[in-house]
Amino acid sequence: MPLRRKDRWQCSIQPRLQCLLASQRWKVKQTLQDQFPEAPGHPAILWGAARELTAATMAQGCPNAGLELSVTDFQSSQNNMRHHTEEISFDHLIVRRGQAFNITLYFRNRGFEPDLDKIIFIAETGPMPDPAKGTRAVFSLAGRHSPSPWMASLETSRAGSLEVSLYAPPMAPVGRYLLKVHIDSFQGSVTAYQLGEFILLFNPWCSGDAVFLDSEPQRQEYVMNDYGFIYQGNKNWIRPCPWNYGQFEENIINICLELLDKSLNFQIDPATDCALRGSPVYISRVVCAMINSNDDKGVLNGKWSENFSDGTNPGEWTGSVAILKQWHATGCQPVRYGQCWVFAAIMCTVMRCLGIPTRVITNFDSGHDTDGNLIIDEYYDNTGRILENKKDTVWNFHVWNECWMARKDLPPGYGGWQVLDSTPQERSNGMFCCGPASVRAIKEGEVDLNYDTTFVFSMVNADCVSWLVHGGKEQRLHRDTNSVGNFISTKSIRSDERDDITESYKYEEGSPQERQVFLKALQKLKMGKSHGHYQADSKPFSPMPRRLNSPPLRPCDIIQVSLELQLLDLPNMGQDIKFVLLAINMSLQFKDLKVNLSAQSLLHNGSPLPPFWQDTAFISLFSEEAKTHRCQISYSQYSQHLSTDKLIRISALVEEKSCPEKILVNKIITLVYPAIIINALGAAIVNQPLSIQVIFSNPLSEQVADCVLTVEGSGLFKKQQRVFIGALKPQHRASITLKTVPFKSGQRQIQANLRSNKFKDIKGYKDINVDLSVDKKNLTAEYS
Repeated sequence: MPLRRKDRWQCSIQPRLQCLLASQRWKVKQTLQDQFPEAPGHPAILWGAARELTAATMAQGCPNAGLELSVTDFQSSQNNMRHHTEEISFDHLIVRRGQAFNITLYFRNRGFEPDLDKIIFIAETGPMPDPAKGTRAVFSLAGRHSPSPWMASLETSRAGSLEVSLYAPPMAPVGRYLLKVHIDSFQGSVTAYQLGEFILLFNPWCSGDAVFLDSEPQRQEYVMNDYGFIYQGNKNWIRPCPWNYGQFEENIINICLELLDKSLNFQIDPATDCALRGSPVYISRVVCAMINSNDDKGVLNGKWSENFSDGTNPGEWTGSVAILKQWHATGCQPVRYGQCWVFAAIMCTVMRCLGIPTRVITNFDSGHDTDGNLIIDEYYDNTGRILENKKDTVWNFHVWNECWMARKDLPPGYGGWQVLDSTPQERSNGMFCCGPASVRAIKEGEVDLNYDTTFVFSMVNADCVSWLVHGGKEQRLHRDTNSVGNFISTKSIRSDERDDITESYKYEEGSPQERQVFLKALQKLKMGKSHGHYQADSKPFSPMPRRLNSPPLRPCDIIQVSLELQLLDLPNMGQDIKFVLLAINMSLQFKDLKVNLSAQSLLHNGSPLPPFWQDTAFISLFSEEAKTHRCQISYSQYSQHLSTDKLIRISALVEEKSCPEKILVNKIITLVYPAIIINALGAAIVNQPLSIQVIFSNPLSEQVADCVLTVEGSGLFKKQQRVFIGALKPQHRASITLKTVPFKSGQRQIQANLRSNKFKDIKGYKDINVDLSVDKKNLTAEYS
């Protein structure tokens, strides 16, 4: 009668094992790479010392021993190239879900025999891997009936090696995985090995992935491009701010995964958090909350006052890499300081690194409606000065992100671009985050759809009501239905130009569709059907302030005068501001006007600083007559009162003696700095020295001190360069030359910033194309 497997073990192998244990220990400890120099990759780690000794002894004592693994080659370089992660690393395996990758197993004692050997792979992520949660997958080689959606298939089998194709399903949780293998041979013991770690990312190239983007130019721009522009200024003067996203720079991928592990979700329930990491909707909310530090040990502290002495002025940053590395190096202590564009830029870096298509969006004249009635109230005194409002505000510009993903949690048609705003403004389900809110839902007024759609709708399409405060009373000046949400901008694809995407957020201002959508949104809020931002965290809904129901103005109460503030020259920093007030009498009656003018600095979030300039003008106009009143604000008048945002709001409040009604006009000016000029002195070639010339100047008519120039650029500089310049004389122009060695090819960008004790953010950039070295060019030609 044939012996059972257990009996064979006891009769033929177990006695010999006891004799050989001592003599075999030194052999087991020999490095596997020395025994198999032809096998690339890392040595496999045998799972358990007892199993290791058992396998080694069996190989020596039994000709039909179990199959022993020696070395595993993750083929990191080839796999990463195919998975568009070669920019992150060539040495560590980083792959995307929904796409196969190959590994090679090298064996110690014999080749793989399909009839005798059963190979089972195990992929685990998170601290508590669980098959029921999808964080532990067990799948066999060519296992057709495996319950796991993970798969393994045989590619090639040679005498001492086996190439295997592994596949992670397109809904698998992203993150860091440990790959193991069990080998069960018919005449040997079951041995288990840890093969090593790999990272799994979202895959916008895979049609089954929720972040699939069916456009290669868009994938290159919104996933692979590591630099871009963030638009700032005001709607009358939009300027691009260059930014180094650096999502593929050294250690950034590890910092992004660390960010997920520092979230409150992971700290409270790590098993569930890791299981949910397959959802881009879930991941985006976690990242959004972690970019700010209001609820947790997030990346950035926000600050909107003027004192940044205990940190960095937000205007000085030129890239995300320095911020993320500082957060990591300090034990995840929040970095000081950021404002909306910095929050959005950091989130863009993290999301692109994880594989979710992301872009940065700027909205000019952005509403911040805290009470959820889609009305922004602004208050002025009788000099035309805007008063600080602790509730509603209109930000001169506001920056957020759009991320591309399917929305299976919403009705069909609301996937695609989703708004995510990591600037801490209002709470969403108890956390300072906002979104994802469907851009299409915003345009159609579907404010009851998750998440925070009402709040985003108000940022782009709220109505603005101006009030005159005088003698303890409030008088409504006018209601503007089209002042909020202008020139919504992002960087164009394959271009440094600005792309205006306002029409994706709302119908044309003044059109019947736009008013219908606005009233539809109001009605939904009134009915209390919102399930987003204002369901859990807002005050009780009030559809419209009671005072808006005041009687309509009589015809004789309307002044019928057109007013406009016009700049005469470009408002250059350090020079006087020259402008005129143009007044046109639109009626047949004589008009005797009194005009109160004022100027005050603004923070970019709409918060006003005290006025520094005031003037009064008296203008008489005959029927249909036009006149101008010239004004000038000297540099000495505004220099000591200017905010770091360089914003000045000029207001004119006009009243006519025979009419109680008043007219308010205003204009926001952004002062202009001369840009930094950057030149590459010679051709840029990978691994070849390159000289960079940086030309900068002091635009002021006074000496500035404490000048520091920062220069960075992914693929060009290993880290941010800081050059201490010292003092610069009035109107002085200077230049320096930096030397670097480019280490990545392709289109690259250098970003520079100059700060001093008088200004903080003189910017400049230069696009540079880095060629491969001559040897690599020839190698590429041979393979093509």
